[in-house]
Amino acid sequence: MTSPPLSGLSCVIVGAGIGGLTAALALKARGADVMVCEQAPEIAEVGAGLQVSPNGGAVLRALGLAPALEQAAVRASAVILRDYRRLGDVLRMDLPTGDDGHVYGLVHRADLIALLADAARARDIPIQLGRKVSHARPGDRPQLHFDDGDRLHPDLVIGADGVHAATRAALNGPAEPRFTGHIAWRATVPCNAPDDSTVALYMGPGRHLVRYPLRGGRLMNIVAVEERRTWTAEGWHHGDDPENLRRAFARFRGEVPALLDRVENVNLWGLFRHPVADSWTGPGMAILGDAAHPTLPFLAQGANLAMEDAWVLARALAEAPGAMEHRLSAYQQARRPRAEKVITASTRNAWKYHVRFPPARLIGHTGLKVLGRIAPDRMSRQYDWIHAHDVTA
Repeated sequence: MTSPPLSGLSCVIVGAGIGGLTAALALKARGADVMVCEQAPEIAEVGAGLQVSPNGGAVLRALGLAPALEQAAVRASAVILRDYRRLGDVLRMDLPTGDDGHVYGLVHRADLIALLADAARARDIPIQLGRKVSHARPGDRPQLHFDDGDRLHPDLVIGADGVHAATRAALNGPAEPRFTGHIAWRATVPCNAPDDSTVALYMGPGRHLVRYPLRGGRLMNIVAVEERRTWTAEGWHHGDDPENLRRAFARFRGEVPALLDRVENVNLWGLFRHPVADSWTGPGMAILGDAAHPTLPFLAQGANLAMEDAWVLARALAEAPGAMEHRLSAYQQARRPRAEKVITASTRNAWKYHVRFPPARLIGHTGLKVLGRIAPDRMSRQYDWIHAHDVTA
């Protein structure tokens, strides 16, 4: 009987987030000996909602997790664009029904991480919590140094612990982020909307708000973005006064005031533009997800790109010819152009929602309405190059 292609390869993955756990599952399926180290003391109810588009869903399906995602997610039926003051829809883009396997899932980040972690444990992948990496060193036998003084020397280290990852710094050195001029609030509020499966985006001058249901419609996820000249500290664990959010969106009509009235706890974070890493790989080391290519949230692709990275990295290690360094290089060559293209599109998307000059906004929204009527398929399929991409095919 033939051994799995990565049999005997010891891998340590730094970060038990979506990208790290997906990588653990994909590598384990190919025979690697995998361990995950996470600096947090527990895998807790952290974060809010995210959108699993068909390109990310394809990876979960290939890992045998489509039924679990179906249980955890609300299947999105449409994306609706609305003006912040005028009632009615500017544009409605209906999404595929899922009959072809292309599903848009609206899921709480904690629920997605939980299903990935459960799958990892079911496959005997150890997840060590409270293990903070102080620094990493690439090499034929890469090194991980932990805050508690422990060291590990696996065959391969994979950094999946975000833009401030020690592995990113080990491969690329320090990098200064640039504030984008946008800040964002995240919140979830209780609701009872089991029949609402739409993503609604309200566009206003210098700001926009997105809402969509989670957990069978028992929660509504809110992401509200505002342009600002001053910077806000990075990260989204900074608590803020809900009144600041309500004041920023006080002129919005429709369902927005009632939604914001129910906000009791809200997190605020500044959106920073980090460069795509020059080097995603080095001797015995690779990075993926935000560690390699931090992504702004304007196309909801951060988690999806991380899952794509994880699958392609595992496949390159298992199937690409040559020594380890050539297989790692094949991973970067396969992923970097796509990540850069998606990130560019996401960065350009923000201004479309924030037009300040009223005549320009009216003209733009009227044009969207007309296009939506005469060419609805064209509007709904404009991002097929992102969503229909299947790295598992």
